[in-house]
Amino acid sequence: MNPRRLFISEFFGTALLVFLGLSLVTVMFGSGSPILGVVPDEGLRRFITGFFFGTTGALIALSPVGKVSGAHINPVVTVAFCLMRKLDVRVGLVYIFGQLAGMSAGALPLLAWGPMGASVAYGATLPGEGYAPYTVVLGEAVTTFALIAGLCVFLGFRRLRPYTPALFPLLYAVMVYPESPISGTSTNPARSLGPALVSGQWQGWWIYWIGPLAGTVLALISCSFLAKRIEVAKLYYFDSIPDGLFRKPQQGESEPSHGKA
Repeated sequence: MNPRRLFISEFFGTALLVFLGLSLVTVMFGSGSPILGVVPDEGLRRFITGFFFGTTGALIALSPVGKVSGAHINPVVTVAFCLMRKLDVRVGLVYIFGQLAGMSAGALPLLAWGPMGASVAYGATLPGEGYAPYTVVLGEAVTTFALIAGLCVFLGFRRLRPYTPALFPLLYAVMVYPESPISGTSTNPARSLGPALVSGQWQGWWIYWIGPLAGTVLALISCSFLAKRIEVAKLYYFDSIPDGLFRKPQQGESEPSHGKA
C-alpha cells in the first residue's frame, strides 16, 4: 500500500477525532450551552463526555480509516506498535506526521463555536489549578498506561480481539470522570496540540508528550508477554494488511491468523 494512503487515513481519522471529540467537550462544558441546565452535575457531564469521546474513537476504528491504516489516530499508539516491532519505524513516522497534520485540520473548525468554544479554550487540555506539574504528568502517565495496557489485553487475546473498539467508550468514561480535573485526560499528544494551536493556551504543553510516552513505555514493559501475541498494528479489520508495511513473522514465529479471534 502506498504510504500516502496511510498518511491520508491517519490525517482524516485524527481530524475527525479532534473536531468531533472537542466539539463534544464544548457542548458539554462551554459557557451558554443548554446542556449545563439539562445535566447540571459536572461529574456526570465528565462521565458522559468520556463515554462519547471514546465512542468517537471506536467509530473511527470501525470506519474506512481503521481498514486502511488501523486507526491509530494517536502518536503514542503508533509509538507503541513501533516499540512492539509490529510497525516499521519509517512507516510509523508517516502515521505521526499524518496525525499531527490531521490535528491541525480538525482544530481549525473549532473556531466556529465562537465564545462558547473560547470559554473552554476549544477543549484544550490544561494542568488543573493547584496541581504540581509532576502530579499532572503522573495523571497522564497513569491514564495512558491504562489505554495501552487495555489495547495489549484486547489485541493479545484472540477471543477479545474483535471487540477492541468497544474498549474505548467505557475506558474513557471511567478515566475522564476522576482524572479530568487534574490534566484533562488527554492520553493523546495530537488531541492536546490541536486546541492549543487555535486557543493559544500552551500551559504545560510538554506534559502531554512526556506523560503519555512514559505511560506507554511502562505499559509495554508490564504487558510484554501480551505484546508478543499481537499480530498486526491495527485495532480492527485484521484481515486487511498492507503488504510490505506491517511487520512479518520472524524466524521461529508462526504465521499470523489475522482474521481469527
